[in-house]
Amino acid sequence: MSTYDTTPSTLDAAQGAAPGFDPRRFKAMERAGFNRIAARYAEGAHLRADLAAALLDAAALAPGQRVLDLASGPGLLARDAALRVAPAGTVLATDIAEGMLAEGARRCGEHAKAPCFAATDAEHLCLADASVDRVLAGLALFIFPQPERALAEMHRVLVPGGQIALSVWGTRETVPLIHRAQDTIARLLPPPKVARPSVFRYGKPEVLAQTLSAAGFINVDIRTCTFSCHFDSAEAYWQAFLDLAGGAAEALGRLPQATQEALQAAVADELADHRCSDDRGGYLLQAHTLIATATRQ
Repeated sequence: MSTYDTTPSTLDAAQGAAPGFDPRRFKAMERAGFNRIAARYAEGAHLRADLAAALLDAAALAPGQRVLDLASGPGLLARDAALRVAPAGTVLATDIAEGMLAEGARRCGEHAKAPCFAATDAEHLCLADASVDRVLAGLALFIFPQPERALAEMHRVLVPGGQIALSVWGTRETVPLIHRAQDTIARLLPPPKVARPSVFRYGKPEVLAQTLSAAGFINVDIRTCTFSCHFDSAEAYWQAFLDLAGGAAEALGRLPQATQEALQAAVADELADHRCSDDRGGYLLQAHTLIATATRQ
């Protein structure tokens, strides 16, 4: 899940490919970034547990189904999906970041109900037509540089009547969990050299529904899921942001140490409105997401 998209030049669902956008370079940066944060990304899974459970519930998984999990990262969603389709079902967890997949395999061990892991580009799947019953994509569609290709691949590999279940961030103003860090970056840094898709580009239900319908899916259903994350300090929030940021983490990690420290210190100003007033102290930030399901005819 990439999160560094703080400038007006970033891509959204309506713009398509903007001048200067290089899908290959973008993917390379994302791959490097997610390999960098693999272990910490997995450690932060508890922050998104409610969303993961809601997505799996929406997918209506059943024993014996064949499931493909795209942009699976360390296989957190795939691991729980494998339990739901056991004993005869299968789950294939895919990602372009091999370090993420290795982390997932390490955590799953040799458990009989563990998913299989394979390094695969969601826009170019090496799977046969009509070979899976469900496709999952948790917080992933907005990160694909050419999402229409990824959706075409999802449609192709699904059996007739098969379903996709995916989640995306809501609109920017409804996800302070992300945009507070982005605002800090925008205040202190120049625009990124590599144009990036906006993580909020599918945050409006009508945009997401239209995108899925245009890809050939029917019975599109979109529901909301809002969750909150508590952080003991501004530093903890900033680290959690970096632990989710993929290519942004890679780009920020290349900055001088003094600049990184300045960003961490400055984020407290953006969090002032989210300070907890109860005994917990720290900060509480919400994230509004959309969960969509759709069917291949």
